[in-house]
Formats: sequence, C-alpha cells, structure tokens
Amino acid sequence: MRSGTSLHAGAIKDRKKRVRYTTVMERRVVVTGTGVISPVGNDTSTAFEALTKGSSGIGKITQFNASAFDAYIAGEVKNFDPSSYIPFKDLRRTPRFVQFSLGASIEAVKQSGIDFSKMDPFRVGVIIGSGIGSLQSIEEQYQVYRDKGPSRISPFLIPMLITNEACGHVAIHFKLKGVNFCTVTACASGAHAIGEAYKAIKYGEADVILTGGTEASITHLGVGGFCALKALSKRNDQPTKASRPFDAERDGFVMSEGAATLVLEELETAKKRNAPILAEICGYGATCDAYHITAPDPSGEAVARAIEIALTQAKVRKEDVGYINAHGTSTKLNDKIETAAIKRVFGSIAPKIPVSSTKSMTGHLLGAAGAIEAVFVIMTILKKVIPPTINLEHPDPECDLDYVPNSARAKEVSTVLSNSLGFGGHNISLLFKKYKG
Repeated sequence: MRSGTSLHAGAIKDRKKRVRYTTVMERRVVVTGTGVISPVGNDTSTAFEALTKGSSGIGKITQFNASAFDAYIAGEVKNFDPSSYIPFKDLRRTPRFVQFSLGASIEAVKQSGIDFSKMDPFRVGVIIGSGIGSLQSIEEQYQVYRDKGPSRISPFLIPMLITNEACGHVAIHFKLKGVNFCTVTACASGAHAIGEAYKAIKYGEADVILTGGTEASITHLGVGGFCALKALSKRNDQPTKASRPFDAERDGFVMSEGAATLVLEELETAKKRNAPILAEICGYGATCDAYHITAPDPSGEAVARAIEIALTQAKVRKEDVGYINAHGTSTKLNDKIETAAIKRVFGSIAPKIPVSSTKSMTGHLLGAAGAIEAVFVIMTILKKVIPPTINLEHPDPECDLDYVPNSARAKEVSTVLSNSLGFGGHNISLLFKKYKG
C-alpha cells in the first residue's frame, strides 16, 4: 500500500457469498498557503487590508473603449506584471486568466514553504476552476480571421482559450503530476475546485493540491453578454458605489477579474514539514437548483441544503458558525434568495450571525469569486476582523440579516462559511475552521 494513504480492507457477508470491500479512512485537510491577484490588491495581505478599510477596486474600464455599453465599469486588476515568472517570449501566448492563476499560485506556494522536489509528484495535484476561459483570445483571433482569412489564425488559439489551461500551466510550472482538472460551473467554479480538492485529499487520492479559481473576461463579448442579460449595474457615474449587495437600490453586479489559489494539504504531511497551518477545511456542500439556467430557485431550498451538508460533514453545530461570506452579488434575486436560504438553515439564530459580501468591494470575479472569498474567510479567522458590506445605505426589507454594513468589525471567529452560486443552479458552501491541532 502506498505510504500516505489511509485504506483498510474489511468483509461483509450476504446470504450467498462473501464480498470484499474497501473502506477509506477520512483524513484532515488544512490550508498552508494562499495567493491573490485582484482588483483590491495583488497579494493576500494587501487585498484583505483593502477590504478591512472598505476600499473599492471598481472603476471605469480601461482595457478597451466600453463607452458604447450600458455598463462600462468593472473591477480590473491593476499594476499587474507577469514578466517576473513568465518568459517574455511566452507572454503573448499565455492568456490573461492563466497569468493571474500562475501569479496567485506562486504566492501561495511561497507562503506554504513547500518543496515539491522532496515529494512524489504524482501525489501533488492541481484543481483550478474558471467559468469562461479566454474570451480575449477568441475575439482577437476572430478578428484576424475576418481581416486576413483562416490561414492566419494562431496555432495557439485553442490552447489559449480553453478553461483547463490554467491548471495545466500551473502543473507545468511546478512539475506536478497528480490529479489535474478544471471545474467549470460558472460563478461557483473556484469554490467547486476547492471542494473537489478537499475531497481528493480527504479520501487519500492526493497529499497536496493547488486549488482555486481564475477569470479574465472583461472584454467586448464578456461585458456585452452580461449587459444583454441585464445583469450588470448601470451606476457608471459612481463606480465605487455600484456594487451594493442587500441594498434596496442595487441594480446588478459589477464584473471583475482576478485569481486566487490555496495550497490544501493533508494534515500529517503539513505537520511533518512544519508548514504554516492557516486554517482547516472541514466541510463541502454541493447541490443544484434544477430550476432555471440563470435565475435561482425562489425557495432557496438547494442553497440551504448545500449549507446543511457542509455543516453536517464538518460536525459543526449551527450555533458555532461565527461568520458567513455570502455570494452576495448585488442582484435583486440573488441577495434576497440567499438571505432566505440562510434563514431557512439557521432559523432564530440567523440574525445573530454576521454575514457580509466582499463583492461590494471586489466586484464579482465570476469563476474566481469562490476562491478569493475562501481566502478572505481564512484571513477573517487569522486577523480577527470581519470585512464589511459597503454601500449598504438603504436596507432592503427582504434582506434583514446582520450584513456588517459599511465598516469592518473586530471579532474573533473560529468557524466560517463561504457560499458560492453559479448560473446553471450550482450551489457550493465551504466550511473552514481555526486550526486547533
């Protein structure tokens, strides 16, 4: 049996014959590193400090002329230079969403202090989600086709646009040969990736996994498509006020970009190398509304069930949850339905649990949202500060929980939830706890 796995065999007896079976012993999974590329900062510490100050990363779009669109504001990554880790000759054929993921992963690995050369590369994996991949590559090469014909389309088009290229590039960079795939579940992609990485380690399929999400879809088609859906805020004259989850005057979400990576590690593996243990991941609930391709189920039943699964899996009492990072998109339907789902699970204690949406400051990172918000809840545990929901100036009567309005709150919390919802009805709830040995 491979060292590091936790398997034992048993036997059961039916009426006619003996049947062999294998039981997997559950292993504990911890977080030993995090990395962030975002509209509010290009490392974890800078980004979280911005949140605690209530600073917004949203402004007018600069990557192209967006003045013709109904919404021309976004949360763009600023002062980003990937040339320190991507050779100049490769930059043009490395799409922006991959560049973000590499940057976040390098930071996470550095914080973790892990030396992959001392590990079996087949026991280290990469699971990184992305909802869209590289729209920019599609747009650019379609224009080449229109202007110059099919013979001039780049041979790198397909490798640049497909969503799995982030996890592929990260694996190549670190020479990691274990489990490797991309979760593609719209705005739940990053959270889905973390949950699947947690399961893979918990049940012995890997010892370490780099996981998270990445997105870079602030393009003509990306912005235009969400405008056509009537999903984006049109508060163009007040960019920093546009994302306002749970506020009665909210009019849509603000599109953003970025990436976040977490190093998940089996506890004993981490302890053997004296790794910095930031938190423990203990629960992962995943459900589907099975209701509508874009609209959430008004009952909130499946969202509530995802939360309940995470709580049950973690063996955590509802009374012990100290903070919930809401999906909180600043759309009319999401905010009230997520509120209803939280009340459905927690009942009379729901108003006592601080709930906030960091999207009020970062905007919505789409496939990377669940990953960066997982980093933020870990930082909430470590720094003992709950980030606020800014721009909550006119409370919606249908959204009546404690949303930590406008100012950060000093509070020690040891058990936190992070919710993520995606088009297609995907619901994810992740539960993290303070590591206590």
